[in-house]
Amino acid sequence: MPLGSGDQSPHNAPESELGRAPFLGVFTSDPEKVTTGHSMTLMNRLFGTKEATFWSFQFIGWTGYGLVRTFQGIILQQLFPNYFLLIVAAIFIGVSMTIVMRHVYQVVRDKPLPLLLPVVILLCSALGLLFSSLEVALAPTLLPGTPRAEGIAFFGNAMFEATVLFAWSAIYFGYHYYAGLQEQKAQVLKATAMAHQTQLKMLRYQLNPHFLFNTLNAISTLVLDKAEDDANKMLTKLSSFLRYTLVNQPTQRISLDQELYALGLYLDIEKVRFQDRLTIEYDIDEKAKTALVPSLILQPLIENAIKYAIAPSIEGGTISVCAKIEGDQLMLALKDTGPGLEDIHHIVSQSGSGVGIANTKERLSQIYGDKHEFRLENLEPTGLGIFIQVPKEKPENNKN
Repeated sequence: MPLGSGDQSPHNAPESELGRAPFLGVFTSDPEKVTTGHSMTLMNRLFGTKEATFWSFQFIGWTGYGLVRTFQGIILQQLFPNYFLLIVAAIFIGVSMTIVMRHVYQVVRDKPLPLLLPVVILLCSALGLLFSSLEVALAPTLLPGTPRAEGIAFFGNAMFEATVLFAWSAIYFGYHYYAGLQEQKAQVLKATAMAHQTQLKMLRYQLNPHFLFNTLNAISTLVLDKAEDDANKMLTKLSSFLRYTLVNQPTQRISLDQELYALGLYLDIEKVRFQDRLTIEYDIDEKAKTALVPSLILQPLIENAIKYAIAPSIEGGTISVCAKIEGDQLMLALKDTGPGLEDIHHIVSQSGSGVGIANTKERLSQIYGDKHEFRLENLEPTGLGIFIQVPKEKPENNKN
């Protein structure tokens, strides 16, 4: 069956999701919710949202505080479990104070540093004094035999407790600073991806309007010549081709087989115009047919060859399409028997013979970056060769 014939319908591959860059783990693009399908990993349960991250850090931090205080009690030869009860009470006080600090910091954390720093110092110092006085006041009750403190003795642990609160504040602001950087990075990546998508759409939709005009004129001529069957077939091919160009997004990857199907639709239309003047040759490796390529990446190159290599020649000419796999690379080659280019290193993109070539080159650059090769070569004795090398990509259900 020739390419472009039959009832085969183009496959719509999933659109590449360039713009989606969610954070997984501690920091997420959605600060309130992280969805991971049907199950969530332990890390996402602990750090999947800001609220979960806060309480995970609280648990880890105050557990560490409790271990330090336990070690301190062992050194001071305090009696357990009474001293353990005092540690639990101190942790409860500390957690309560850091909850209050969190609400204060949520209000002031975006303020300038000259304003923020005094607030942190004053808050940690004041709460450190309160922390010490509450703990010292509870000590005689929880540790029998401990004398009751008086006056300045209530603030005996203030330095230690204030240092703990300063450390907690440093972790709090460090987390939010890092989270802010990650969110900014996500926004930049998303904006860059959207810009790339817009650029790709612009390039893909710069199809030569002469093709549509020439096709409609050819259909009109067939109707006037009473060749209704040929006109109907040509109109059907045109409809299928235009549907394909509209349905498939410029950022999609489709199989080379589907790309050749669309190319066949286009060439069947052109062969009605050029008849025997247009000859198409294919040399497609079976392994290459399942490799993924950007949708409609070949059609502008073929259109360029027809316009500047076939149409000007009375005898017409031949266009060959080759594809093969070499290692982890997909190799594509398009050759024609036209006059070639006067300067293959200077492609005119605004008008003339370079528009299809320049747009295709730019699309490949947008999609693959430096992981591709696009090369032009004037052939002997005549003709132009276009050689494309891109990474071999397989559909998700066919990774062999």
